[in-house]
Amino acid sequence: MNKNTCRLPAAFPWLRPCAIAASSALLAGCASFSADGGFDKVAQLTKERTGQQVAMQRADSERQVAQGRVAELLAQPLTADAAVEIAFLNNRGLQARLGELGIAEADAVRAGRLPNPVFRFGRLSGGGSVEIERSVLFNVLGLLTLPVASEVGQRRFEQAQYQAALDAVGVANTVRRAYFDAVAAQELVRFHQQVKEAADASNELAKRMLQAGNFSKLTQMREQAFYADASAQLARAQHQATADRERLIRLLGLSGDPAIRLPERLPDLPKQPADPRDAERTALEKRLDVLLATRGTEAAARSLGLTMATRFINVLELGYQNKSETGVPRSDGYEIELELPLFDFGATRAARAEAIYMQSVNRTAEVAVNARSEVRESYSAYRTAYDLARHYRDEVVPLRKRISEENLLRYNGMLISVFELLADAREQVAGVTGYVQALRDFWVADTNLQTALTGGSPGASALAQPRTATGAVPSQAH
Repeated sequence: MNKNTCRLPAAFPWLRPCAIAASSALLAGCASFSADGGFDKVAQLTKERTGQQVAMQRADSERQVAQGRVAELLAQPLTADAAVEIAFLNNRGLQARLGELGIAEADAVRAGRLPNPVFRFGRLSGGGSVEIERSVLFNVLGLLTLPVASEVGQRRFEQAQYQAALDAVGVANTVRRAYFDAVAAQELVRFHQQVKEAADASNELAKRMLQAGNFSKLTQMREQAFYADASAQLARAQHQATADRERLIRLLGLSGDPAIRLPERLPDLPKQPADPRDAERTALEKRLDVLLATRGTEAAARSLGLTMATRFINVLELGYQNKSETGVPRSDGYEIELELPLFDFGATRAARAEAIYMQSVNRTAEVAVNARSEVRESYSAYRTAYDLARHYRDEVVPLRKRISEENLLRYNGMLISVFELLADAREQVAGVTGYVQALRDFWVADTNLQTALTGGSPGASALAQPRTATGAVPSQAH
């Protein structure tokens, strides 16, 4: 955070000796706001983990530019990367979370500034005389502890930066999962429609053959039952597609009924699965929740040192005082205000600081243990999803296709009935549906793996990541 020098008001020349005596503290004691509000680091951390750069919109002009970019992206078929970019530009919940960065910077700047002096004024009159007392008190203890308090505030601000990046990465990963769910649901609707059409044809044909006396009532009812089941499955698939699409729209921050164009099919399966090296070490070094917890422990340790240093003296104020009375020369002097530790020797504050520190240590250890376990679990899910999708692509779907071709030849040779041909078509569509679901699960597992490696817990929802308890920024004694 940028620093600048404080100048003492000319109205209090008597403070100059105090300022000279504490020049080192004064030079470090007036923190100022940074030009970027600390957001450049957040944007960098986010881009390293998502490939997209998040932007915080502070003015109407920035929002107008963002809306123009959103309209440009929506004019094209939506991709996963484009969906993340739209969410970064348009998700109001994320923008609200990013706004907390400004609050954290304000707290950090306040922790790095000198406490305001206290001015006291009293006036008594009676019997033709007027007595006036004036005094200015300055927080000496706050001046002495200012460098440490400023450092603690800066560490709290760094925590807020990691939290903001964690929120953005969480939104990006949730948007990707919602995108793949929406594309897969839309694709599954088309296959359920094909099953419904085949069931409709089979049911109609069975009715006609029953009327002609060439079909039993039981066989016709079986075809009718399958038609009813296919109709119900299509209705469920259509609703699921609508629900997944609306969830994606909410995450993108779009209002009304936006015309988003999803691709007709999911991306193809990669030729080879990813094999991250030293995955657990990567998680401990790059995961934002681990870094956030580590910064919290460091800040708590520094805060504990400040509390222990000031446990016996909580308030120490030194000031200039004068008194004037009608007909009497003015009196000048000084005033010292010191809190006497008669009933509380600072043990409660020290115990509280120690408890916060140990709480932070244990939570950091928990986050590290969970991170390593979640990486192993996510990679297992990733490899399982990849192998299953490849099995459907290379074994199940080609086999169903060959069976369908053989049955078509048999039908043309009048060796099987049209009902057997339609039943085979239904089974072929079911095999393709299984492949679509397996492919969707792979891309979701791929997103979860990347989250577990560099972001946070894959199971945490967007904008609901657990925040690390850091305790309050230690205030300067006053």
